[in-house]
Amino acid sequence: MRLFAALVPPDDVLDEISAAIAPHVGQVPGLRWPDRATWHITLAFFGEVPEQVLPELETRLARAVGRHSALTLAFEGFGAFSSARRARVFWAGVTGDSMVRLADSVKAGARRAGATQTDEKRFHPHLTLARAKAETDLRPLVESLSGFSGSSWRAERVRLVRSHTGAQVRYESLAEWALAPAERG
Repeated sequence: MRLFAALVPPDDVLDEISAAIAPHVGQVPGLRWPDRATWHITLAFFGEVPEQVLPELETRLARAVGRHSALTLAFEGFGAFSSARRARVFWAGVTGDSMVRLADSVKAGARRAGATQTDEKRFHPHLTLARAKAETDLRPLVESLSGFSGSSWRAERVRLVRSHTGAQVRYESLAEWALAPAERG
């Protein structure tokens, strides 16, 4: 089964993103906008994971997540991979507390559990909003949204999600763990 670990922002914060991009949805030829129900911030992609690995994966992820504090985050700006001029993915940027250590811990726990296809790309926190099959110039779209800054929110839980591929991608939450309460300074 195809699995990943993710943060799911609260609805009111996603409402802000929806409102910002609404005038642009359907306006760029070749850009596919997935359903909002699939929006998430991927911490780690595990690829195909054998079902017998799932119990150990859940144990290791629970341990990894519990070692990290809740995060204060916000969406700010938009961008594209690999670049705005030659894009295949359009995204909203994430700022605030660093998620790198959390993402690294989750990846390490998954590898130790036997999730051997865990993605080793450098972590770049973002919320994917649209995809294109061919490279597309998204500079006008990115520039038109450059002043966006969303409300801050607390990321308090990490989900283990199964991806069901096909004509309509569907995500199924398999487990969820709380981050430790944020440390008071």
